[in-house]
Amino acid sequence: MSKKEEAPLPDKYDNFNEWYNEILQKAELIDLRYGVKGFIVYRPNSMTIIRQIYRLFENELDKCGHSPCLFPVVIPLEFFEKEAQHIKGFLEEVFWVTKAGEHELNKPLVLRPTSETAMYPLYSLWIRSYRDLPLKLYQSNAVYRYETKATKPLLRGREFLWIEAHCAHRTKEDAERQVLEDMEIMSRVLHDILGIPFLLLERPPWDRFAGANRTYAFDVLFPDNSILQIATTHILGENFSKAFEIMFKDEDGKLKYVQQTCFGIGISRILATLISVHGDEYGMILPFDIAPFQVVIVPILFKESGGPVMDKCKEIRKRLCERGYRVILDDSDDRPGAKFYKWELLGVPVRVEVGPRDLEKGVVTLFRRDTRERLIVEDGMLEGKIEELRSDILRVLRRRGEARLKKCLKEVKNRSELLEVARKREGIIRMAFCGREECADEIKAETGGFEVRGIKVGEEAGELGVCAACGRSATQIVYVAKPY
Repeated sequence: MSKKEEAPLPDKYDNFNEWYNEILQKAELIDLRYGVKGFIVYRPNSMTIIRQIYRLFENELDKCGHSPCLFPVVIPLEFFEKEAQHIKGFLEEVFWVTKAGEHELNKPLVLRPTSETAMYPLYSLWIRSYRDLPLKLYQSNAVYRYETKATKPLLRGREFLWIEAHCAHRTKEDAERQVLEDMEIMSRVLHDILGIPFLLLERPPWDRFAGANRTYAFDVLFPDNSILQIATTHILGENFSKAFEIMFKDEDGKLKYVQQTCFGIGISRILATLISVHGDEYGMILPFDIAPFQVVIVPILFKESGGPVMDKCKEIRKRLCERGYRVILDDSDDRPGAKFYKWELLGVPVRVEVGPRDLEKGVVTLFRRDTRERLIVEDGMLEGKIEELRSDILRVLRRRGEARLKKCLKEVKNRSELLEVARKREGIIRMAFCGREECADEIKAETGGFEVRGIKVGEEAGELGVCAACGRSATQIVYVAKPY
């Protein structure tokens, strides 16, 4: 039987939708049967990973001087209405609370779509002097948006999990440094720990966060060559501080408006990204540091040798736990093949197999989930080999992802090339662009939804020539892709 026939899932590049839906169901990650469109149930297998993702980002935020907080899920209407551009940007997506019990509310409440208008009225009370700055707070929560597009579990929903950080600073330079720090936090977690390749793009003016002066976004390429935005950081300037009267007395005795930034990290979407970018036809492949269980021990039992094999498995579990690894010993009555299937589906990075022949030889068999290779390791070398795999698995996953992203970046010089790449859905388009919103609208209409995503942060444009879409003089190099 071929590898393809043995695999429990379709090929994700041939049919990503089918693959994605099957892995969510077979790995028991979510349940869609809650009965409200766009709302999902996170099952233990997914929530355990999500807790790890939260911890990674919260630890980074804490190290960078942020403090945790939690604001109410409902926002008073008078708060929400204070920043005109912001409310205009979210008005079509808002859930309204209008009734409590049998009583109509005097004023409707907004179910939190994001927390600028919830937090900043309190910032205006807390900030009085330059000594109160910077104020750097974050909250880990759920937000609610009446998504009008087709919903897709974890990728696009009406309730999703995230972290939002909201900072107030003395100067524009301080705010700009904060955004650079946000970018570094994302890079440390995405690249250094999760092995996820991304494009960091400055969004065009018409696609900025409502109320922001500048918006920077992290876009990830998915197996179907669509793009998913998984985090954003924004320079808000004085737009909200003026609306909410957030002022401080500076050292010179003058009252000034604070300079603000906000930073949103899509936890639900990062889970979807981990599943989709690293997974294969056998299930999830989790980087070592994020995996709920980093090592699974599977005994290969026969009646006459069951006792000694189990004793060795328990000894190995004790040794690995003492080293700080998250370990599970599968001592269920299932056959070894069923156990292999289960833990491969759940993406456990390393499997340790112990059978009677291993005992006789003083070895164990290791299986690495990323390459599906089996390795024979001397018992005394086990801990060292697992630590070696810890970094090598991440290296392999990162290299795979980066190679595919590079392969799917398509340079186009003219309109016909642009339309051909879009028609074939070959990946992300890189092109010279005139900078006009009208041209971006034409690209979106003619390509079936490809959008100008923005300028790559830190990339030198070089010679520009003319816009590949319209032929006018180009002002920038942009990336164009089909988003979820």
